[in-house]
Amino acid sequence: MTSDATSDAGENDKLRELITSARFVLWDFDGPICRLFARHRAERVAADLVDWLERQGLRGLLTESERKTLDPQVVLRAVGRRRPGSDLVAGLEERLTQAELRAAASALPTAYADPLIRTWTAVGARLAVTTNNSPRAARSYLESRGIAGCFAPHLYGRTEQLHHLKPDPHCLNRALNAMGAAPGAALMIGDSLTDLAAAREAGVPFLGFARGEDREKHLRAAGAVHVVRSLEPLLRLLRRRPPVG
Repeated sequence: MTSDATSDAGENDKLRELITSARFVLWDFDGPICRLFARHRAERVAADLVDWLERQGLRGLLTESERKTLDPQVVLRAVGRRRPGSDLVAGLEERLTQAELRAAASALPTAYADPLIRTWTAVGARLAVTTNNSPRAARSYLESRGIAGCFAPHLYGRTEQLHHLKPDPHCLNRALNAMGAAPGAALMIGDSLTDLAAAREAGVPFLGFARGEDREKHLRAAGAVHVVRSLEPLLRLLRRRPPVG
């Protein structure tokens, strides 16, 4: 057996152990479950939020780089830092929520996510969504795919309390507490450094999901031990495991 084959076998064994020991699975939403902005582009949403602020005469709230960002979450967080707890934050958050709800109607499912979610539920694991997106958008998408019942009622996402967004572990801790789960008995699946940081802070084992080589490198460089490019190996491993007792 070559060293590469030995390494692959070792990785597979570690992944199997990670999957089979998880009784509670906390999913990030945009990335591991779907591509939320596959057709409703995130950069357009970010620009719309910036335009709305400018129409309120609040251009000066954002730095030049924040005005040019491609990520609507950057705009929302920036305003949240400078006007915490304000009606402005509430209004901007609702505008982003409405954009995410529109995007959810045309989101593309991540390959193998739907059958993996159904299979994990079938073998007895309990699932939750822990996301920086609106839980309303997550619910809308999951209902459209017929898999909302695999998570209900455990959908934890963004509120007007923006300091609770990941990397803060608030939504993970809410899920763990609601399900009566010990952190070590859970697993988080996420695709970002903020997911990794939140899982680490909550004491939850982490599995990185990376669509490309660059994302995988970033996750591994930040300390992610387990990273997959596809959910298909998880589905294969899960279909071989006995139901959770």
